[in-house]
Amino acid sequence: MGEGTLLIRADANLAMGTGHVMRCLALAQAWQDIGGTAAFAMADPCTWARERLMKESVEVIGISASSTEEDARQTAEIARHQAAVWVVVDGYQFGADYQRTLKSAGFKILFVDDYGHAGCYCADLVLNQNVSADESAYEHREPYTRLLLGPQYCMLRREFNSWRAWRRKIAPSGYRVLVTMGGSDPEGVTERAIAALNSIEDDHLEGTVVVGGGNPRLELLERAVAGVGKKKIVLRRDVSNMAELMAWADVAISAAGTTCWEMCLMGLPALLVDLAENQTRVARELDRRGCAIHLGGSHDFSAEKIVEQGGRLLRSQEDRQAMSLRCRELVDEKGARRVVSALRGVELFLRPAQEKDSHLLWVWANDPGVRAAAFSSTPIPWEQHEAWFTSKMGDPDCHLLIAEDGQGRAIGQLRTDWRSSEDAYIDVSVSSECRGEGYGRKLIGQGVNRVLAERRSARLHAFVKPENRASRRSFESAGFGSLGEEYVNGHLAIHYVRTAKPDQD
Repeated sequence: MGEGTLLIRADANLAMGTGHVMRCLALAQAWQDIGGTAAFAMADPCTWARERLMKESVEVIGISASSTEEDARQTAEIARHQAAVWVVVDGYQFGADYQRTLKSAGFKILFVDDYGHAGCYCADLVLNQNVSADESAYEHREPYTRLLLGPQYCMLRREFNSWRAWRRKIAPSGYRVLVTMGGSDPEGVTERAIAALNSIEDDHLEGTVVVGGGNPRLELLERAVAGVGKKKIVLRRDVSNMAELMAWADVAISAAGTTCWEMCLMGLPALLVDLAENQTRVARELDRRGCAIHLGGSHDFSAEKIVEQGGRLLRSQEDRQAMSLRCRELVDEKGARRVVSALRGVELFLRPAQEKDSHLLWVWANDPGVRAAAFSSTPIPWEQHEAWFTSKMGDPDCHLLIAEDGQGRAIGQLRTDWRSSEDAYIDVSVSSECRGEGYGRKLIGQGVNRVLAERRSARLHAFVKPENRASRRSFESAGFGSLGEEYVNGHLAIHYVRTAKPDQD
């Protein structure tokens, strides 16, 4: 069954750029991935933004309002028409009154924020994905308002999902530079960056300059690129392969907006320019953490700073290596999915096991509590586990899932082994650090619902030792019934079974 419609209220234009829409597009994609639909309500959307959203199968609905109060009423009406489950609001023009109007209309609200600009908050969820996010900025909020703070909630578009496992190779000397100043660059910083690249004394230097769909200086930038002489500098407009360009580059010169988190995932060292007041804290904090170099704001930014700092960074393999590692530690590709889990009220996120999980599963399997509950208490040697894991990963009849909480912490595992087209056997374990917190029950419940949603005729089997009361309660709360007692490897066990309930959608 689908998850319903997510209505997003965000704008993209020359003045504000495209950052609000692009990060919300990542959320829309993650919502689509669980079977939901997404729509954007936008005031005078630019052609580029509308076309991009439509390519992603996202409906765009126009807003025409003379005040934020009227804007909120129109958004509520659109949400009713769309039968929206949640309304997502992202933009500095929306404040406390906007939230109250939507709440009074009966909607759940996710309010995307960067620095506490609204003052008061009555939204159900407030999301600040920045590294500088601080709970103190949200002291004036309702008791029910939940905060999602920090880069673990960075919402990155689907194109970045496959790049987490990629590892950047740091060359002894860098020469490839990516320039990206957002969707509009109203201050014309891109031209100064091109001039700086032309001034760096390295004839091997290559540059790719990415220009957003809302940039009005395209002709000027084309002339600037054409006049760089021997250096190979190209201009790219409205790109859809930003991840590939970031993988290509050795260093980036970038605005300190939402692109920062994409560069962090890609481990790309960057020189940052804050083009708006709300970007300053982010740029300074990333500089303090050694993830980037802050060049200052658009008004005091100069080509000379890029030549000095950029040239030094390109020459230093050690500095680029250190920055890349710190960036990769800060951001992963799961932020949008964590936000979706929060919207759904789901505290656990289930993902397929990966090669990197082998050691973790081995540690869990050899935990004394797990061995005591198993039907063979003998510790498992690494070589034996490694062969088992390789076999399971290649077995189409085995589905091995890792459960994570909203912070990305690994909680436990759930494995289903299909013995026939209808019968599957379930194995579950929870990390010793997380036991006693109800995660076993949630893990079984979510895992079972996931399996039965895919195979309604499935019969799910589990075997539990009679003395393992915690596991028995978890399976029984998930709708499993007992078929009686049987022996498994010489141990008495209760045989539990679960099928789809007749009234299940």
